[in-house]
Amino acid sequence: MKSTIGAKPAIKATVESLGFRRMNQTRELPDNPAVRGMLKAVDFLVAVEGVPYIRPKRSQYKIWRSRSNKKHQRGK
Repeated sequence: MKSTIGAKPAIKATVESLGFRRMNQTRELPDNPAVRGMLKAVDFLVAVEGVPYIRPKRSQYKIWRSRSNKKHQRGK
């Protein structure tokens, strides 16, 4: 882990909530969406080892909707 000196308060809070107190500290954290999201937010400060993240496939039954034109019709 790199230093959080000069980082925004939200970044410092995220690093602290992950359990990092010192530079070059290592942690074993559970693999869940909350921890993955926090690690993604501070990926420029920490290094992650282990099983690579595999993005879930997009649902093949998703219904795509067209954008609304209401906003543009009001100006006419």
